[in-house]
Amino acid sequence: MRHWLLGSAVLFPLLAPTAVSAQPFYGYPPGYPADGYSDHYPLVARPASRPRARAVDPLTGYQYGRVEDPYGRAFASLPPDYEAEDGGLEYAIRPQYQRQVVAYRGREAPGTLIIDTPSKYLYLVQPGGRAIRYGIGVGRPGFEWAGRKSVTMKKVWPDWRPPREMLRRRPDLPTHMEGGPDNPLGARALYLGSSLYRIHGTNEPHTIGQAVSSGCIRMLNRDVIDLYNRVPVGARVVVI
Repeated sequence: MRHWLLGSAVLFPLLAPTAVSAQPFYGYPPGYPADGYSDHYPLVARPASRPRARAVDPLTGYQYGRVEDPYGRAFASLPPDYEAEDGGLEYAIRPQYQRQVVAYRGREAPGTLIIDTPSKYLYLVQPGGRAIRYGIGVGRPGFEWAGRKSVTMKKVWPDWRPPREMLRRRPDLPTHMEGGPDNPLGARALYLGSSLYRIHGTNEPHTIGQAVSSGCIRMLNRDVIDLYNRVPVGARVVVI
């Protein structure tokens, strides 16, 4: 299934970071030499406290702490009782998984989502030969998948009902969990076709760049909020 679009080796040159990125590019592509590159990324500690929403995202212009729906209604992007993740520890995300603008010379139309499973990137194709690239977490071995879907539904702070197959594997899981910062689906969810797969946030930010899920695509909460604001229901999704 992976051969009909672009293999990872072909996809990278088509989606390479450029000097027009809205924020500096610090990472290096897998397989390329990088002087001083290290696989060890420290934890950044700070006192546990209520986080202050950034006024404006420097890349997108969106406010993290306030979001408006198409009808002009405003709601908080984080619940009012949200507390710092991981008891005051924030995981440092590897630079290549930070959101950034890259060059795109592929065949997909603007507005298309491309999920590059092997590289653990999600691309949102933009006009003018550009794409926004996000770091993601993907399905663990045996739970990978590929194909074409569309976004059929979007939810804010979605609740979670593990499917029966997951409950059989993990009987310790709850049958239902309300939306919120402790919910594995995170701040937003985009539902793919009629499947159980979603693109969603996470309560485990340290898993971005890893293959640990049951097939869903997980993102940092700030990134899935950004994607949610950009992508309408009906958007095409290509998974390779």
